[in-house]
Amino acid sequence: MKMVDTERVCRLKLLVGLIAIVSGFVGSWAGAPLLNPSKLEMFVDKLPDMPRIKGYKLVNGVPVPKKLKIGMFHKKWKFHRDLPPTRVFSYGRSKRRATIPGPTIEALHGVDTYVTWKNRLPSKHILPWDPTIPTAMPKKGIPTVVHLHGSIGEPASDGNSKSWFTAGFRERGPTWSKKRYHYHNVQHPGTLWYHDHAMGLTRVNLLAGLIGAYVIRHHDLEIPLGLPYDRKFDRPLVVFDRSFRTDGSIYMNPIGNNPSVHPHWQPEYFGDAIIVNGKAWPYMTIRRRKYRFRIINASNARFFNFYFSNNLTFTHVASDSAYNEAPLVLHHILLAPSEIADVVVDFSESKSKSAILSNNAVYPYPSGDPVDEVNGKVMKFIIKPGKEVDTSHIPKKLISYPSPSLSHVSNARYIAMYEYTSSIDEPTHLYINGKSYDEAVTETPRVGSSEIWNIINLTDDNHPLHIHLGLFKVLDQTEIVEEEEFKACMLKFNDAVRCKVMEHARGKKVRVAPHEKGWKNVYKMMPGYVTTIFVRFSFIHSNASYPFDATAQPGYVYHCHILDHEDNVMMRPLKLVH
Repeated sequence: MKMVDTERVCRLKLLVGLIAIVSGFVGSWAGAPLLNPSKLEMFVDKLPDMPRIKGYKLVNGVPVPKKLKIGMFHKKWKFHRDLPPTRVFSYGRSKRRATIPGPTIEALHGVDTYVTWKNRLPSKHILPWDPTIPTAMPKKGIPTVVHLHGSIGEPASDGNSKSWFTAGFRERGPTWSKKRYHYHNVQHPGTLWYHDHAMGLTRVNLLAGLIGAYVIRHHDLEIPLGLPYDRKFDRPLVVFDRSFRTDGSIYMNPIGNNPSVHPHWQPEYFGDAIIVNGKAWPYMTIRRRKYRFRIINASNARFFNFYFSNNLTFTHVASDSAYNEAPLVLHHILLAPSEIADVVVDFSESKSKSAILSNNAVYPYPSGDPVDEVNGKVMKFIIKPGKEVDTSHIPKKLISYPSPSLSHVSNARYIAMYEYTSSIDEPTHLYINGKSYDEAVTETPRVGSSEIWNIINLTDDNHPLHIHLGLFKVLDQTEIVEEEEFKACMLKFNDAVRCKVMEHARGKKVRVAPHEKGWKNVYKMMPGYVTTIFVRFSFIHSNASYPFDATAQPGYVYHCHILDHEDNVMMRPLKLVH
C-alpha cells in the first residue's frame, strides 16, 4: 500500500541540504556512459569454481575448530572477457586471492568455526550511498558487518546492522562487541551464505561484491543419501544482476526516484547483465551425469524463475538451508532475492549437446517488465559426448524434520508491510508494522517457542521476508477482500485486529508449492495477501537447547530481503526472551 508521510518527507528534505557536509565519502558519481549489455557476447567466460576454505582442521584425523581471518578488499575484477576490469569490494584471505563471490566456507556439523572479518576497504565508497536514509555514519571509512544468512547462532556474531566497523576497527557501531565471530555449526546441514549487513549500506556493499557461500556438511547424514557430494559435481551457483559503464565500473543510477527527499536512494536495483560466480553469462563444460547446484539468488531486487532451454528438469532436494523430506522434480524454480534452491540436474537425460539456464521472471516482481534476450539468459552448459559412470543417485527419501504442531504455538502476531510515497507518488520509505527500525522492539518471542505470524502485505510488491535465527513453514496464503477499505483502516489505526483482518482475509487461497513446504528462512510475501507462517525459535533437528544465549544483546532482526527496501527501512528488531 502506498501512503504519504508528509512529516517525514519534510524532515528528509532538510537533510538533503546537509549531504555535502556529512557525506565525505559520497564523492561524485558522474562517469563513463552506461554500457549496452547486448554488446557483450554471451557464454565466453568459463564458470569459476570459487576458492574453498575449510572452517575446521584435522588433528590426528579428528576435525577440530579453526580460526579464520577473511578480509574485505578493494580491487579490480573481470566480469567479462570484453569488459574492462571493474572496481569492486571482495572477500578473501588476501587481496590477491579475494574473489566475487568470496570463498566458499565449508564447515562441519558440530565443529565450531571462528572468523575475524577484517575491513580493509578505502575511505570512499565506489557506489552512490544516501545519508538521508537511516545509515551507519562514521567519521571516516566504509562501515561493514557480516551476516551469515541462515545461521542459527549467537546474537553477537549475527552481524547486526548496528554492529558495523570501519578499517582496522577504528570506528565501531553502537552494538559492536567483538572482532572474532563464533559460528557454532550445530544446526541441520545445508547451504547458507554470508554478506554485508551494515545499516543503510547493505544494498551498495552487496552491489560492490561483498557476498559468499557457506556450506554446513554432516557426512554421517548426507553421504548415505547418495547425492553428488564431491567438489567436482557439487557446486554453489551465486547468481545476481549488474549493470556496467563502458569503462567497466558498476552502474547504479545516482539520482533517486525522489531526489528532493532522497538524492540517491532508488526503491529497487536491476541490472541487465546476469552474473554467475563472478562472470557474466558464463559457460560450464560438464559430463553426461548428475550435478548438484546450490543456487543462491544474491540479487538486490531481482527474482529469477529458472528453467532450461532444452526442457531438462531440476530435482529439488533442499530449500534455503534445510533438506526436503523427499526430492521433487520441477521444470521451473522461482527464487526471490536471498532464497536458495539446492537441486540436482541429470545431464545424461539431455538430448542436445548444450543447455541454457534461462530466466523469465518479470521485474519488479510480480507486476513489472518482461525479461528480454539479455537478462533472460543466465548461463550455458556444454555437455561432453559419451557415457559417464555415475555412482551418485537420487534417493526416494531425504531428511525428515518435525512438522509444525499448532498445539505448541505460544503466540500469534500480525506483521503488516507498508510503503509510503511522496506527493509525486514515488516511494520514500517502507516500514513493517508502521514502525522504523529504531522504534522500540515489539517482537519478543521466548527461546524455544513456536509462534504464528500473519504477514499482511499492503504494498504492490512481493517482499521476501527473512527472519534471523528463526525457521518457519508456510501454512497458508489468503487474498485480502475489500482491500481498499482494509488499507484505509490500517493507515488510520495500524491495528490488524481492530481493522478486522480475518473478515478481510477470506479471498482466494494460493497453495504453497510442494518444494516450498519445508523449513525456510525466507519466503515470498504476496501483495494483497495474508501469508501465515509457523515460526520456530529452536532447532528443527533435535530437542537440544541453543549452545549460546539467544537473549543476549544486540538481539536479531527480521526484514524484507529486497535490499533497497531493507535499507529504507523495512527491518525491525527481534529480541528473544526467556
